Formats: sequence, C-alpha cells, structure tokens
Amino acid sequence: MRASREPCHSCPSDDNRHRSFASSAPSGMSDRLIEYFGFSEELATLTITLFIFGYCVGPLFWGPLSEQYGRRPVFLVSFPVYICFTFGCALSRNTTSIMIFRLLCGVFAAAPMSNSGALISDIWDAQTRGKALSLFIIAPFMAPAWGTILSGYLAESALSWRWLFWIMAIIAGVSLLLIAFTLPETYGPVLLVQKARALRADTGDDRYTAPLELAPPMSISARAHYTVSVPFKMLVQEPTLIATTVYMSFLYGCMYLLFEAFPIVYIEGHHFGTGPAGLVWIPPVIGVITSVLVYIQVFEKRYTDVLSGRRSMKMSPELRLESAIWGAPLFAGSFFWFGWTSDPSISYWSPLMAGLVMGFAIIWIFLALFNYIIEVYLSCAASALAANTVVRSIAAAGFPLFASQMYRKLSPQWASTVIGCCSVLMIPIPFVLQRFGPALRRKSRFVPASNRT
Repeated sequence: MRASREPCHSCPSDDNRHRSFASSAPSGMSDRLIEYFGFSEELATLTITLFIFGYCVGPLFWGPLSEQYGRRPVFLVSFPVYICFTFGCALSRNTTSIMIFRLLCGVFAAAPMSNSGALISDIWDAQTRGKALSLFIIAPFMAPAWGTILSGYLAESALSWRWLFWIMAIIAGVSLLLIAFTLPETYGPVLLVQKARALRADTGDDRYTAPLELAPPMSISARAHYTVSVPFKMLVQEPTLIATTVYMSFLYGCMYLLFEAFPIVYIEGHHFGTGPAGLVWIPPVIGVITSVLVYIQVFEKRYTDVLSGRRSMKMSPELRLESAIWGAPLFAGSFFWFGWTSDPSISYWSPLMAGLVMGFAIIWIFLALFNYIIEVYLSCAASALAANTVVRSIAAAGFPLFASQMYRKLSPQWASTVIGCCSVLMIPIPFVLQRFGPALRRKSRFVPASNRT
C-alpha cells in the first residue's frame, strides 16, 4: 500500500532547509568564535565539519527507523532534541562544549536529510514525484549559502556570536510547529498498522492485522543491528548505490570545499568585506534555481511523457540519468573556469559567473542521481538514502579540512584545476549506469521484484 497522493501541507524542504542552513552558518562567524574561544582556524572549521560528521551517524538510525515506526515519529523525536543541543551551542563557555553540541546537533539534524526524500516518494507517485523532489532539493544547496550570508553580516554587527545559534533555534522551532500540525504519517506499511488497529478497536475482531505487525518480534539489540546493518549492506553489495554515492559525495564535498575557497579568492584576493563576501553565494543560488526550473520544464517533462505513453520509449529508472549526462561535463568545466579566472588581476565577475554555472550543473547531476536512487529502490529508498547520506556527509566534513591549505599552497588556480580534473573522472558514471543499470537491477537483492525488469 502507498500513502495517499494528497500532498501534505508541510513541505519537507522546510526542515531540510534549516538543517542545511545550520551546517554552514558558523563559517562567516569564525573570527568571532576564534576570538572568544581562543582556538585555531582549523578548530573554527570543525564547528562546520563536526556538525556534518553527525550526519554520518544519524542516517544509520533515522532512515531504517522510519521504515519501522513511520516518518512522522522520527521527525517529532529528532527535532526537539536538535533544538535543545542548539541552545547548548548558544550557551557554550568553552571549546569542548561547543564542539560536542555541534556534533550532537548534526546527529539529530540528519533525520530530515535521510527521510525527506523517502517521505516525498510516499506522497507523490512516479508522475509527480520528480517535480516535488526537484523543488525539495533546492534546500540543501541554497540554505548553506543563506547561512553564510547571515553569519557574515552578523559578524560585522554588534551582536554576539551567540545570536547565530539563537536564530537557528528559532527557525528550528518554527519548523517543528509546522511538522507537528501539518505533517501526517505517510509511510504505507505504518498506515496499514494504524488502520488495522482502528478496525480491531471498532469491531473487536483481532483478525485485522497489517503485514508489519506479522513480522517476528525483534529484541532491542537485534533491531539495532538491523537498523544499522541494512544501509551498510546496501552500500557494500549494490554497485548502483556505490556509483551514485561516489559521485554525489564528490559534489557535496565540492560544495563545502567552496566555503573555504571563496574567502581565499574573494576576501584575501579581491579584498571583500565579511558581509559582502557572503553575497558571492548569490550567483550559485541563481544557478540552482534556474537549473531546477529548466530541469522541470525539460527533463521532468520528458520523463512524464514517457510514463504517460506520450513518447514511445521503454519506461525505466535510467531515464532519470539524462540531466546528469549533460551536467557532468558542465560541472567540470565550471571549476576550470572558476580557477583560472580567480586571480585578483581579473575582474571578480568572471569567477562569480563560474559559480552560477557551477550551481546550475550540480543540480542537474544531483537531481538525476537522487531521483534514480528512489526510482530503483522504492520501498528501500530510505535505507539507500541513509547510506548515501552517510558517505556524502563524510565527504562534506572532510573536504573543508584540507581546502584552505590546498588553495593557499597550490593557489586557487591550480587547486581548482585539481578539482576540475577529478570532476572529469566522474563524467562516465551516468553513462555507465545508463548502459548497465538494468542488468545491475536484475541481480540486486534490494531492488523490488517489480522493478527488476
């Protein structure tokens, strides 16, 4: 059974937007944090990376747990705890406390990242799911930019650095209210359990049972083992998931690498102030929005035309890969463009426009692979996305740790060239999946039987 196709009133991107905002927000406030806590620039970077490291732990539990207890309980449990730890960040008095609270914030903020895509697949069918995911995916790419802009201007104001975390807690509180009052349960098997319980209560007939209730009882240790092991098993045993995860992790890492690269190019090179330096994220945001609109009008329309029979092509998840085939070389080219026009002797408008193309291309690739994972794994999508999120988070946390050193020692030109060359190596991935995807699905243990042809 699938959940109702009626869209819920609370967009899952609301909470995911805040989660992404929270990950990057301290970047513009790093000087204030260094001054107050007396730690090094590397430790200031850890306020971002520790939050992202939390995603490496959280999705292992939130994705599978949502397939056992439903999407709504996971959101309602994780968000209040996240808000409490954000309060802890705002009240921190020493380095240890803020680092621990940032890590714990990431663990509980990972629930929207690992479950929102699955929630969308519960609500919308294949014909409308792509458009919903296209709009949803804007959040994790736009929100970090807004977080950087906000923290940059807060750093130039007279307000304490603590206000950054108070603002994040307020935004999270609003998101929690939206979830509590407008987001129903959407996961089909859990809805069947609720229906069976209601029928038993109304009729007194214990024969009404749902498939999820018929599963053999599991001990706490066995359930924990299942919850953690399924995403890892999928990641190790599924070539399709491995390939998509490698590419998406690289893209995610590059996005967070830019939080360290942009200040070197624009603040140190072009002598921007902290506030205006946050505005350099506007071109990538414009690229993201434009890319989504073009994706919906071109690639999503083609997919729905095939699905509805208006185009005479065989229906398969591999049709989702079309935009990645176009976006992959565009993304690689944008890094070469950014790098070789980032010198202070060249107008800053050139690397800014490269950022616009970067934002445009990254969405075409990310949307294609994100949709592809959901179309391939369907009922196991939450666990697949949990594994994907863990690896992406490791990349996002790791890239900023070496970005500053790489961009200073190699220069922005050669550092971006290295990233561009790595991007070129990723270009064949969507082509390989398009060619061999059907064969891989037929051999998979996790792809539903109806989706193996």
